[in-house]
Amino acid sequence: MGRNLQPRERLRPVDLAREHGLSTQAVRNYEADGILPAAGRGPQGYRAYTPLHAQALRAFLALVPGHGHATATSIMRAVNQDAVEEALRLIDESHAQLLDDRRTLQDVAAAIRDLEPVAQERGETFVGPLARKLGVRPATLREWERAGLLRPGRDPKTGYRVYSAADVRDAKLTHQLRRGGYLLERIAPVLDQVRSAGGVVPLESALRDWHSRLSARGRALLSGAAALESYLDVALLRQ
Repeated sequence: MGRNLQPRERLRPVDLAREHGLSTQAVRNYEADGILPAAGRGPQGYRAYTPLHAQALRAFLALVPGHGHATATSIMRAVNQDAVEEALRLIDESHAQLLDDRRTLQDVAAAIRDLEPVAQERGETFVGPLARKLGVRPATLREWERAGLLRPGRDPKTGYRVYSAADVRDAKLTHQLRRGGYLLERIAPVLDQVRSAGGVVPLESALRDWHSRLSARGRALLSGAAALESYLDVALLRQ
């Protein structure tokens, strides 16, 4: 970047901004954040960007969908500081997270296939009646609570645990999954998804959406990698 720029190589902030529908201030901010390499200055003292900066911006915007803004920023900073190995490590972490999310999805999908229908509960119940209904000891319910699987409230007068209809549903699901051989740590993600979806039936639709989002993220990681590789090729040619 220290050499004199030829007129045909000079790009204004607005030239970079227009390609992506950004403001010129956003382009300047990206440079200040280290996402773009430092710009040279033209004869009048204005920022003079080059095709290298345009490629860097394309790479960053391609990385964001797969890695998120913060990680994409860290990747570009590392590359622009000649710390390519650090950038590759960050990329590996994103792929590892995607793989972990895929495994969780597979566990949840397999778990709900084994579930029997759970009748909708009404009202609230205490630990003793719930334990008898499930055929387990009260201590088992307390163990599930310590593992974060159950979240009963407390009776304001007595301080006893009170299980809502949703708590009873979660207890029944936990009981079924435990009978199916699932470890407590594998049950937690299932219950989280059931709670988020509002039940097992809506969860099936949520799982399809989850699968689509993971696939889209995987494709986005590939697109980001291709754009970053193109940027690295241009950067190496200019060294």
